[in-house]
Amino acid sequence: MTLLDVQNLRVAFGPTEVVRGVSFQIQAGEKLALVGESGSGKTITALSLLGLVAHARTLGTVRLQGRDLLALTEPQWRDVRGGDVAMVFQEPMTALNPLMTVGDQIAEIFRIKKALPARQSIEQAIGLLGSVGLPEPEMKARAYPHQLSGGQRQRVVIAMALASEPKLLLADEPTTALDVTLRVQILDLLSTLQRERGMAVLLITHDLQLVRQFADRVAVMERGVVVEQGAVADVFVRPCHPYTRKLLDSRPRRDASAVAEQVPGAQSVLHARNLRVAYPVHLPGIRGWFRRGESVALQGASFELGRGQTLGVVGESGSGKSTLALAVLDLLPFQGELLVAGQPWSRQTQANRRQRRCVQVVFQDPFSSLSPRMTVEQIVGEGLLVHEPQLSASERQSRLMAALEDVGLQHEGGLLSRYPHEFSGGQRQRLAIARALIVKPDVLVLDEPTSALDVTVQKQVLELLQRLQKERGLSYLLITHDMDVVAAMAHHVLVLRAGEVVESGALSDIMRAARHPYTRSLLAVSQR
Repeated sequence: MTLLDVQNLRVAFGPTEVVRGVSFQIQAGEKLALVGESGSGKTITALSLLGLVAHARTLGTVRLQGRDLLALTEPQWRDVRGGDVAMVFQEPMTALNPLMTVGDQIAEIFRIKKALPARQSIEQAIGLLGSVGLPEPEMKARAYPHQLSGGQRQRVVIAMALASEPKLLLADEPTTALDVTLRVQILDLLSTLQRERGMAVLLITHDLQLVRQFADRVAVMERGVVVEQGAVADVFVRPCHPYTRKLLDSRPRRDASAVAEQVPGAQSVLHARNLRVAYPVHLPGIRGWFRRGESVALQGASFELGRGQTLGVVGESGSGKSTLALAVLDLLPFQGELLVAGQPWSRQTQANRRQRRCVQVVFQDPFSSLSPRMTVEQIVGEGLLVHEPQLSASERQSRLMAALEDVGLQHEGGLLSRYPHEFSGGQRQRLAIARALIVKPDVLVLDEPTSALDVTVQKQVLELLQRLQKERGLSYLLITHDMDVVAAMAHHVLVLRAGEVVESGALSDIMRAARHPYTRSLLAVSQR
């Protein structure tokens, strides 16, 4: 039986039409994936199904069990939203109220939608938290969102969506911000709940691996148009549209001609022995009056990074990856031995200038790492003002243009005077790479450099990094949870779990015969 029937849906902001004639159907109990890159119109399409696109002109037909949703009044919409149709948003931290406990937020839905008394509402909320796999649901119900992990917050958002027993669940990139193992857990949870409750699911994503694991059918969107749809098995095996083929071909792969070859005995540019990072914590009770405790974030990490090589540091959130990166950059106090180009970090800021030039960083989210108040010229050229103040204006301009050309950004359309918000995600990441490269470093610390990007853009950025490494002999400390990215880029691998190194070795050895069960579980998840 057809649950949702969308015909010729069009959404426009002023004269610009961003969704153009989209049509698809969802059967009761079916899982449909809506796939495409950022800007393809996926999220706008999903929000239009709930009348949540403000200041837009929406045309076409959207029928839920024969009822025309686009003809509803606002009071009628309130009955549908969170009732017949519920939504799981991409970022749970922004979807949850930081001033309310998660139990109260779920109980509020039972009070409003089911008219249940307060005590019964909170009991139902606790039961629902248990049904989505949260341990100790009574304790979790009393927690605030910031006191939960990312995976736990996503489970809370799913519980809120399920509170009203919807017929259709819209899941907008529900796993983008999660580690690979948590992604699988959340998808398995959604599949289980979907079967138990018999509801339909519309999954919005750009990750084709998730589609392969989760959906029954897939619809592929490009620039506001559905270019292909059908059963997952058919579309993945026999894609008809060039855009679908491009998406399927965007999984990171190792290009032997592009990846710099491993050089035995290469000069070490980073040397670490028994790195340890601990944070002071307040002890409970009377003990806290006299001494402080500590939380160990990294313990006994040792490695060497040779010139022109890539060390992949992998692990889940909380494993200590970013702590290790910050220690290497001397942005956290640490214990142990750490040499950069043969020299230890000094406690005197001025003495560290040479090492700071030697080690640069590219962060995960280019939008938050680039100042919104600075132009491209100011952002990329800032390092030269610090490390090479003797350069003339024309010399700085020449170096600036060379750095931008190296990362594939051509000087056109007033490029230097533009601001970060005027660029796409992939272009912003190229700007971040150019900013790091302009001072001619030996080492780049890459902290999840592609996790915030679409699959096709991710492939482009990885190919850029491979080319730059081969041309310049750069060394990369690659922080990631994606084993596909490690397989495409790394020469050696360091596996972290709960702040400890559980396994390390050459990439070929780790991929072929991992010894530790945790490493094997990461590999198994990436191959699903």
